[in-house]
Amino acid sequence: MQSKLTFGMDIGKNEVVVACHEGAFAILKMANAVAGLRRWLGSVPAGSRLGLEATGGYHEPVAELAYSLGFTVYILNPKDVHFYARALGARGKTDRLDAQIIAAYVAEHCARLHPFTPLSADEKLLRELARRRATLVNAKSMLQQSLRVLPGFEREGRELLRAMGSFADRLERKLAQIAARSSERATLVKRLQTIDGVGTLTSIRCATLFTRVPFHSSDAVVAFFGLDPRPNDSGQHRGRRRLSKRGPSEDRRLLYNAAMSAIRTPAWRPLYLHLRNRGLASTEAIIIIARRIVRIAFAMYRNHSDFNPRLVPRPCCAA
Repeated sequence: MQSKLTFGMDIGKNEVVVACHEGAFAILKMANAVAGLRRWLGSVPAGSRLGLEATGGYHEPVAELAYSLGFTVYILNPKDVHFYARALGARGKTDRLDAQIIAAYVAEHCARLHPFTPLSADEKLLRELARRRATLVNAKSMLQQSLRVLPGFEREGRELLRAMGSFADRLERKLAQIAARSSERATLVKRLQTIDGVGTLTSIRCATLFTRVPFHSSDAVVAFFGLDPRPNDSGQHRGRRRLSKRGPSEDRRLLYNAAMSAIRTPAWRPLYLHLRNRGLASTEAIIIIARRIVRIAFAMYRNHSDFNPRLVPRPCCAA
């Protein structure tokens, strides 16, 4: 019986290139079609590991097929693979090289990677609707800025922006309806909205994430959202901390907006003013509060509790 192997797969719209880290299989190029992929996976030793880059949707059917057949699948951040290739001294970029590098990355780092598990139908729908709503809101913001310098079309501009706002509201209501299909998620969404500043979109995103991903600590949740400060120290030098920004940018935007709403409430305002009085810029203070909101939300999920304003750090204890 063959031992478990590690494969890297470079996924394109029409083709898939596969490389085996152990060299037990020759590098293979095949059509990105279910029938051919299923035949190839049938020849792979059971329990083998497959690494794929996130490629704007092309990777998902392949990952779901491999998962359904019992393989361990890892979805990799393309930036991680890019810098890993540079560290290896890669002298070029081809589909063949990419597949080999992905296989090497999975073989070396699988102990700290999180295996892929497919989204449910509702989770997929929530993700897609949230993405489309974010695109719509960004487009509305850009149009609003652009139309300000276009005299003579004020009425048409207002009607267009009003229609886009109405569409965004409809998408938000649809998100709430889908989130309510799961009793566990619906209960958590309602509970998270007791946090001052947290609204429908932020609560749905956090509830969906918490009930899907087995985070071991609030630090892990903060890191997932990319709100963890990245040190830049060497010897006696203490460089400026910057956010890792590892998670989805839309999630950080939602949490930032939640923090901006929170600082207008009695529960969070004193902490915000304290941070500003310490010399922090408004953006820095808001990010600290967004990070605290994440920690409190995760604690509420674990403890099945509602928001208690006393969970907000006192100004003398802010961090």
